[in-house]
Formats: sequence, structure tokens, C-alpha cells
Amino acid sequence: MNIQNLEQWMKKIKVTNKVNADVEVVNNSPLLMMGKGRQGAVFQLTNDMCVKVFGNTEDCDREYYALSLGQQTALFPKLYGKGPLYIVMEIIQGVDLREYLQSQPLTKTLSARLIEMLITFKKIGFERIDHHKRQIYLQPDGSLKVIDVARTIWRDRVYPYPRKLLTSLGEENKAIFLSHVQEMAPELYAEWLHYIHMEEISRQITTVLLPQEPDKDKIKNLSNTLLTTAEEKNYVTKLQGLVHKVFKEEWVKTMLARGVDPEKVMAKIDEHWDQLEQNFDERHPEGENSYAGVRGFEGDRGIRGDREPRGGKHFEGDRGRRSKGAKGAKGGRHFAGDRYENRDRHDEKRDKKKDKKKGR
Repeated sequence: MNIQNLEQWMKKIKVTNKVNADVEVVNNSPLLMMGKGRQGAVFQLTNDMCVKVFGNTEDCDREYYALSLGQQTALFPKLYGKGPLYIVMEIIQGVDLREYLQSQPLTKTLSARLIEMLITFKKIGFERIDHHKRQIYLQPDGSLKVIDVARTIWRDRVYPYPRKLLTSLGEENKAIFLSHVQEMAPELYAEWLHYIHMEEISRQITTVLLPQEPDKDKIKNLSNTLLTTAEEKNYVTKLQGLVHKVFKEEWVKTMLARGVDPEKVMAKIDEHWDQLEQNFDERHPEGENSYAGVRGFEGDRGIRGDREPRGGKHFEGDRGRRSKGAKGAKGGRHFAGDRYENRDRHDEKRDKKKDKKKGR
């Protein structure tokens, strides 16, 4: 058959993708369809060449790229040409693994070939080192060939073990294959077994979580314990702590951007906030209907009791960033998490001073 008419024949073949089904094919060309699948249909050109026609350009480009990666190996069909929606390639002869295992045993030699196939997938850059048994063909010399490799690349999420291959083998041959892997590659077997176990646990968890409807009334009632604005004194505590945190973070960022010594920045912040608290205490002495006892809130370890020392080394929101541009910064210190060295010593000294003032 003269394949010079290929472009004209391609115009007479219409392949349409279907959801979770094989493609729909309208063939008005003289080409004989050899088979079809989810991405496309294959037509015979010559005794040794075929053309695979796709329903969309994305699947066509993916398969061509995947086949191109394997052209330096003997595992993939040879490529002869490509169009927007078709690929011309070698016809793969032999018997597929699904048919073979219906009458023949899974030998240790064949298992070794399958492991070598997965190794090849990994070497050439396939993201999914896996394949269904019906897409694996045994050749007369015992070697393997694979087809339909479009979905082995550009996958966001893949199983970290050959799940599709193991599942397609069936329970009996799966057990045989894994026993061969255990004997020939024990570390690989242990890793696959680990992932299989993790998958089983994930499915058990999913069966528990999916069918259950949450008790909305219960959650609503229990969630009231997380509310902080209903009780005014508690609300003031939380709000004061929030303002303190934001103020401190933004001031530090601004000063560091100006190249100010970070120790001086922290000293100014402490001095400023101490003055604010002192003014607040003077306006609201203890015993009145006030918030003199307010010193902090959960998550901030006490606004007064968590006063950071001058010379602090971290602040929240800038974890691990060195103040390289800060003039006078000693050794490029860090700010992350509002946790500073010598905090306890600093707090203790400050609290003693305040206690002396109150005792006067």
C-alpha cells in the first residue's frame, strides 16, 4: 500500500474521545482498523507499519514524546512520522502478556524482564514506572515491547510502586511476581510492600470518613469553646496581644529595611510597649472594673510575660532570613517566631522593677 496518500486518508478518519470509554471511530478511508482504546485507534498501513489516530492533539503529542524518549532502547516501537492527530510507527508483533498468562506460567525469567522494563521506564524519565499487562508484548526471543505509553509522562500524582501492573496480573500471578521480586531484589520488595500497606491503610481510613456525616450540632456547640469575643475582658486580652504582635513584626521589618541595628530596633520596641502598658496600668488600677490583670493571651505566652529581650534573634514571619542589609547587625542575626534568647532573664528583671514601683 502506498502511504503517500496518508494525509488524504487521515482526513477521512474521525476519532472522538468518550468519557471513561474507548474512542468513537468513523473510518471512510481504505485503511483497516487494528484496534482502539481510550486515546485513539490504530490502522494498518503496511505489514510492518501502522498509524495511530488520536481524538485530540494533547494525547498525540504526549504519546509521541513518550515514544521518543525510548527510541534508544529495544522496548518501544520505532517512530516513522507524526501529524497533528496521528503517529506513524512500527507494528508490534508477538502476544500480549494478558493472553500469554492465560495458558503459561509466570516464570522467574519473565518476572526479571518485567523488573528490567520498569528500570528502563525510570531511566528514560517516565514519571509513572508502571504498565498494564495487556500493553506489554512478548516477542519470539523472550524480550518485551510496550505500547500506549502516553499516560506515563506529565502526571501530577502517581503511585510510587507498579500498582497497575500488579493489579492487572491478578491475585495469583501478583503473589508469584512479588515472591520473585523478594528473591531477586529484597530491598525493592520491602519498599513495594510498604507502599501497598500504606495504600490499604488509606483505603480503610477513607471508608470510615466518606460515608459519615458530621454532627453539625455537636461541632457547633463544642466550637463555642474556641470563641474569644463574647467575654469582654478575654477579648481585650486577645486583641491587645494581636496588636502587639503585628506592631512588633511590622516595625522590625521596616527598621531592618532601613538598615537599622536589629538590637536597637528590639530595644525601642520594648521601651515603647512598656510605656504603653505603664500608661494603661495607671489609667486602670487593679481592683477597678478594668483589665489590669491582662498580660497576654493564649499563643502569645503573656504580653507582659513574653517581652522579648534586647538582642533578640528571631521574629515571626521572617523565619531563617538573615538581616544582611542591616547596618550594625552583628553576624546577620535571625528573626523568627518572636522567641528570643535570655527571655526569662529579661522578663525577671523587668518584673522586679515593676514590683518595686508598686511597693512604693
